[in-house]
Formats: sequence, C-alpha cells, structure tokens
Amino acid sequence: MSILKEFKEFAVKGNVIDMAVGIIVGVAFGKIITSFVGDVIMPPIGLLVGGIDFTKLSIVLKEASGSTVPVVIAYGKFIQTVVDFVIVAFVIFMMVKMINTLKRKEEVVQPPPEPSKEVALLGEIRDILKEKR
Repeated sequence: MSILKEFKEFAVKGNVIDMAVGIIVGVAFGKIITSFVGDVIMPPIGLLVGGIDFTKLSIVLKEASGSTVPVVIAYGKFIQTVVDFVIVAFVIFMMVKMINTLKRKEEVVQPPPEPSKEVALLGEIRDILKEKR
C-alpha cells in the first residue's frame, strides 16, 4: 500500500475530521477566554490590588543598552496565562461532566432486553411450583 493511499485513508476517517474540528473550535475558544481574562477579569483584579496592570509586571534582569533589548522576566503575563488556563480547564471540566450526565441518562432510559423464550418458560414453571407448595 502506498504512503499516499494510507494517508488518504487516515485523513478521511471520521475521528481525524472530528479532531480537526475540535482543535479549530478549541483555538477560537482559547482566544475568547484570553480576551475575557485580559480585558474583563484582570483589570478589576488589578484595580482591587492597587491599580496594577498585570501585563506590565516584570523583573528586569538586564537593562536595555543601545540596540540591545532588555532581559526581563514577565511574571505578570504568566499570572494572566495561569488565570486563562484555570478558566479553560474549569469550562472543559464542566462540559465533560455535563456530557457524562447526559450519557448516564441515556443508559437509564433504555429498557432491559426481553427474556428469551426459555427463560420465560422457566419463570412460568417456577411460579407454578411455588403455587403448589
């Protein structure tokens, strides 16, 4: 089998397409969460802790000199990224929990299968023997 044919079979499978759609939606969702955290959540938090802009929090290791850029540890951006992650992880957790709840409800709704003729006949025989005792 040629590599091109194997790749075609792999790429056309439903799981790969579902995964691609999930990744695209996930990236878009990540951008929404990043904007939500950076533009809605962090400004009030910064205001509460003394008017701090978290994106500008950093430690300068080496000042800029001439054409060289400064060396900094931008821990404010890191804090903002951690908040992004926590929100995304919580939303994904809630979605998985909701999906699992829906799956459990589907399992409960299904009636049990009808017993076979032999099992039904044995049940009738059992009931008759109980009546005679």
